[in-house]
Amino acid sequence: MEDLAAQVNMSVPSFYKHFRQITAMSPLQYQKSLRLTEARRLVKQNTLPLSEIAHAVGYESASQFSREYGRYFGVNPSKEREAG
Repeated sequence: MEDLAAQVNMSVPSFYKHFRQITAMSPLQYQKSLRLTEARRLVKQNTLPLSEIAHAVGYESASQFSREYGRYFGVNPSKEREAG
């Protein structure tokens, strides 16, 4: 965050404030939503194991990925894959 704030000549708190105003979420929430959205695309379109998808989108732990996926989309990734 420090690098991004510096690139746009803002302090970190100012960057966070402006980021939240534009996206309605924090940078961390935004990053998580991007990761999980890409994971959902891979779950639906790919036959990769879920652990590989988790790693591909930046999760070190497949169980953490599964928990966050379930919270975000309301269904765990294996059930979503089964549903097609």
